[in-house]
Amino acid sequence: MKIVIFGLTISSSWGNGHATLWRGLCRALAKRGHRVVFFEKDMPYYAANRDFFELPGGDLILYQDWDGIRRQAGMELKDANVAMVTSYCPDGIAAGDLLLTAPRATRVFYDLDTPVTFSRLDAGEPITYIGPHGLGNFDLVLSYTGGQALGKLQAELGARRVAPLYGHVDPDVHRPVHIIQHYVSDLSYLGTYAADRQDALQRLFIDPAARRPDQRFLIGGAQYPDTFPWQPNIHFVRHLPPPEHPAFFSSSRLTLNITRQAMAEMGWCPSGRLFEAAACGAPILSDCWEGLDSFFEPGKEILIAGRTEDVVAALDLTDTELKRIAKAALERALEEHTSERRAMELEILLEGSSSLSPSTGGRAAMMEA
Repeated sequence: MKIVIFGLTISSSWGNGHATLWRGLCRALAKRGHRVVFFEKDMPYYAANRDFFELPGGDLILYQDWDGIRRQAGMELKDANVAMVTSYCPDGIAAGDLLLTAPRATRVFYDLDTPVTFSRLDAGEPITYIGPHGLGNFDLVLSYTGGQALGKLQAELGARRVAPLYGHVDPDVHRPVHIIQHYVSDLSYLGTYAADRQDALQRLFIDPAARRPDQRFLIGGAQYPDTFPWQPNIHFVRHLPPPEHPAFFSSSRLTLNITRQAMAEMGWCPSGRLFEAAACGAPILSDCWEGLDSFFEPGKEILIAGRTEDVVAALDLTDTELKRIAKAALERALEEHTSERRAMELEILLEGSSSLSPSTGGRAAMMEA
């Protein structure tokens, strides 16, 4: 298949979770014989922190403005089997209008930020990547979030066929590696600063650090303000690019996952960090949300924390207990949550949508080339 994607970014992991996901998925699709053409607007803050330059088995097309790239985009769509636009694509509405004219492609919208989409919709705020006609003209709407989000995409945005395509991990990139002393910690947390995570971070990371002054706590991420309430035993690594994630997680005795508020409230929205940490062999301590037990089994493959006391209790577990949990999570991640597994799921979803869509010429058109 030839898959043309209009997305936020694949070239820079700075302050966003899209890039790592796309890299893993595109690499898996290429291994399975597909070609991806990814259109990305060349935004200054991503250009200044670019850590990915070539798309294996495909093309990364960086552009300055939509008018300047529209003709090329149209040419790429002429022989595309799949045309996809995503949430937070800077030219999402224009790209969506264009891909609806693709002569033979299955037309897909992929919302990697569904809880944010609905929180903005509920607040009456503009959604810059979905046009006034909603999602009814797409053959398939994918959501990074499952559960109730799927029904809402149909009921409130007119999606005709919806399915979840959850986060994943590329085990060729994220895997257990040797410990690096700079990243050694009793409890680590990897994530971009977000105000809506701060209460949970205070309760599940900062307060436990205050209770355990002799233990080492480590934060990795970007955009942390000067007013952040650091403790003497909380250390900081500014913006870890994806190649450093394995060492970060592998050097953590225990790592913390905190879900964005809108995602936790909607449920069924696992952070990509969960799968990355599991694939690197790190024991995971996570906040709780509906659907979590469908991805990892609490108590066996993942630890759950809601209070400071839960974190302190987890820190008191023996190394043997933590390694047992980490091993079980690693096995689950490699069995069910790899980028290749998601690529296979995507193929099945696209095949089904192709057979239902007159614009694609049916299943034969989808599976050729």
